Amino acid sequence: MIISGQNLSKSYKSIKALDNVSVTCAAGEIVGVVGANGSGKSTLFKILLKVMKPDSGTVTINSKRKKPIGGIIEKPALYEYLNAYGNLKIFASIQGLETNNQFFLDCLTKVGLPIDRKDPVRNFSMGMKQRLGIAIALLNNPECVILDEPFSGLDPIGITSLKNLIIDLAEKEGLAVFISSHILDELNKICHKLNVLKNGKLIHSGTTQELINESTFAFNITAPNIMSSSILKTHKASFKNNQAYVNVGTDKISELIKELHRENIHITSCVPEVNMNKMFEN
Repeated sequence: MIISGQNLSKSYKSIKALDNVSVTCAAGEIVGVVGANGSGKSTLFKILLKVMKPDSGTVTINSKRKKPIGGIIEKPALYEYLNAYGNLKIFASIQGLETNNQFFLDCLTKVGLPIDRKDPVRNFSMGMKQRLGIAIALLNNPECVILDEPFSGLDPIGITSLKNLIIDLAEKEGLAVFISSHILDELNKICHKLNVLKNGKLIHSGTTQELINESTFAFNITAPNIMSSSILKTHKASFKNNQAYVNVGTDKISELIKELHRENIHITSCVPEVNMNKMFEN
């Protein structure tokens, strides 16, 4: 295990921001922390990054590297008047890195930023700023990276592009990645494990698939001839164009798909509808 937080608690005056929370992340693993705004996600990440001390509990990072952990909390803290190259140069200097021109070009290329763009980062899109923030977090080769709400403010293309970068960091670089969001749909596509926070408490923790299955009670099924299905009508499915919304759990969807196949319904997609109320039940 690269990083673990055990029994972490933190209060701000009378508010319990974090209440006895334990989380872990291994090399090559993407671990999600999901919760509504104010659930304790940022507080947890600040404690894991050791920029904030918990009232109780411990953080252990199993790394012998000069910089074991890097991260972004809420949004990248950039020098808006400098270009991307200039930002990397300043942060590398702060961290005491010996660098050269090629080093910075490689850093930009690694996160998918153009190496020939010279204008200030205030002109960058939010997605580009997030990528630059990740490049800065990766300076000095940490074994763990923490990303707090990295999808906030991004358009669908930006979200997809950033997700691919995060997957590459885990799979190709072997980094331990902690990532938070209040958008469950984005985390369940990339995370190996999920931790659900509510009012500072860890109410659910497990593999992504386990938690999604436990909170799925309906599916959207798409097929060109979906309206002709008899079995879906017995399930009182609702239809719209080539799509049917049917109330059925993960334990029964496999058999339903087999029955649709026997009806010669040619399914093109079957998407689970996660019940968010169930996910956030204590």
